[in-house]
Amino acid sequence: MIAYRADAGGQFSAQLMIPLTAGLFMLPFFLCSATGGQIADESDKAWLIRLIKLIEIPVMLAAAGGVLAGSAAVLLTLLFAMGIVAAFFGPLKYAILPDLLPPEELLLGNALVEAGTFIAILLGTIAGMVIATRHGSAAVAGLIVAVALAAWGASRQIPPTTPAARGRAARWNLFGATVRVLRQAAQEPGPFRSMLGISWFWLAGATYLSQFPAYVRFILGAEELVVTLFLSLFSIGIAFGSLLCNRLLAGRLSASCVPWGALGIGLFSIDLWLASPPPSGAGELMTLAAFLGDPVHCRILADLFGIAASGGVFVVPLYALLQALTKREHRARAIAANNIVNAAAMVISSAVTMALIAIGVSIPGLFLLTGTATLAVAVLFWRMLPRLTVAQSA
Repeated sequence: MIAYRADAGGQFSAQLMIPLTAGLFMLPFFLCSATGGQIADESDKAWLIRLIKLIEIPVMLAAAGGVLAGSAAVLLTLLFAMGIVAAFFGPLKYAILPDLLPPEELLLGNALVEAGTFIAILLGTIAGMVIATRHGSAAVAGLIVAVALAAWGASRQIPPTTPAARGRAARWNLFGATVRVLRQAAQEPGPFRSMLGISWFWLAGATYLSQFPAYVRFILGAEELVVTLFLSLFSIGIAFGSLLCNRLLAGRLSASCVPWGALGIGLFSIDLWLASPPPSGAGELMTLAAFLGDPVHCRILADLFGIAASGGVFVVPLYALLQALTKREHRARAIAANNIVNAAAMVISSAVTMALIAIGVSIPGLFLLTGTATLAVAVLFWRMLPRLTVAQSA
């Protein structure tokens, strides 16, 4: 990670590489999501998922070759290719749930998908670091191919579905298709409100995740393993909050938990700002054992877990309502529009974060601003609760 690179040249290279890789992966979501949503609405979603997972296998084989060869150019190209694959897969992942689950299980299905997504990200990150450190590039290459094969095998167990809409020629005018899908989404108030809420979740989440390395290094003065602890706690917290939401709502499709989730994000964020110490001076970095041994840090860890758990409570009902409030014949396109707006929110998060840091706002100050803004989001969702109901789908 950038904050732990000792040499200035390496740090500058990393500072360029991280936004480049993020941009290469995010760009296909703007370009391909709308067309992917149209194809998903007009196809058997299970068959399409199997096809996408099959395509991933040669891509991962090529990526394994790039890892073994140590070629950054090959890996960046394949990262862009995986962004395209993810953009086509994204609308399917959520749009297929109402086809396979009864309404009373839709909330639990979304909770499991959200929890599984963050746990998978966590396990992949930790496995990648451990394997690369201890066993080298050959083990990493083998792992990514094995995961691709396992994903294709799992996709074969998905029951078939019927196409939701009449087939038409796919709109490969990517910009025009994107504009149309966003315009259509904006005309449906209930789903569009859900999209905006989900996008706020990703905006706030991106703000936190992007600042963990610098916060741990420069504010807490701790080693890189503490960053891994933060990522682990954050992922587990979102998984916990996602499942807690289903328990609180007892499977009901309702937005009643959403403002409370936003309130939790806001209050825990403000307390994280209060609990943060002054910036750490130069010196030896605190070990993970020393960090955990200091009772003062328990409050910071509790705040991080609270933010993440509140995020799970906040976002899961919004995904379920987006699915339930959207007509089946264009549900995948609505999910595609949501993915586009989410990607835009993360880009905005990055730009605003860089601008605020450039004018002197501290990392704890960013947490304070994020928390305060999320309190306003909580108020907005309390006010719109009567208009964000499944009854609108009738």
